[in-house]
Amino acid sequence: MKVGLFIPCYVDQFYPGAAIATLQLLEKLGVDVSYPKNQTCCGQPMANSGFAHLTGGCDKLFTESFRHFDYIVAPSGSCVLHIKEHLHSTENADDAASIRNKIYELSSFLTDILQVESLPARFPFKVGVHQSCHGQRGLYLSQMSELVAPGFSKPGKLLNMVEGIDIVQLNRPDECCGFGGTFCVAEEAVSVKMGKDRVEDHLSHGAEYITGVDMSCLMHMEGILRRQGSKVKVIHLAEILNSYQ
Repeated sequence: MKVGLFIPCYVDQFYPGAAIATLQLLEKLGVDVSYPKNQTCCGQPMANSGFAHLTGGCDKLFTESFRHFDYIVAPSGSCVLHIKEHLHSTENADDAASIRNKIYELSSFLTDILQVESLPARFPFKVGVHQSCHGQRGLYLSQMSELVAPGFSKPGKLLNMVEGIDIVQLNRPDECCGFGGTFCVAEEAVSVKMGKDRVEDHLSHGAEYITGVDMSCLMHMEGILRRQGSKVKVIHLAEILNSYQ
């Protein structure tokens, strides 16, 4: 298979380590990965702010950049969900429709498409797992705790393959961190309070790291951790799966 690597703009600018780990991990698993150099923002910030009609340029560029791949993989649940639900193109409608069906968040690609059963990874630390809202409720990467249904977690399944990792149990395993994209700007007080509550759940259970599939959520919690003077770090799922410490 030929896979196109989509790196969201905030990952590219602020957390390149997550992007590099994603590439290296896919290559270790034998995947033929290409990075279209003309790619840029998927358009989610504009759409979330009520300006979806201004994302035409983003949609056009994304479609042209990724239409020739068998799959598209990204280390971001929220950006993937945006593409799956909103990508459109008046010039290349069929290509846009095809992309919406073949773009995957990293953990779902590893579990559903590659069907990974083991990983040569080691990370001997106590880790709290943040279930981001878009990943959980939009992409169904893990079960929602309010449902009376068998539990599952695609990121959790992969993390359990990592040698030495100690995954801490949270009181509220799928509570929102309060980031919400432009929500954290428009409703900063509410966003910060939600973030503090989310961070405290991890801290109270002794987490040394907080991980997840969305660096945007982790970035929000990282800011709170830094302001509190905490030594707890945030780390993308790909960086743990690609690690051997």
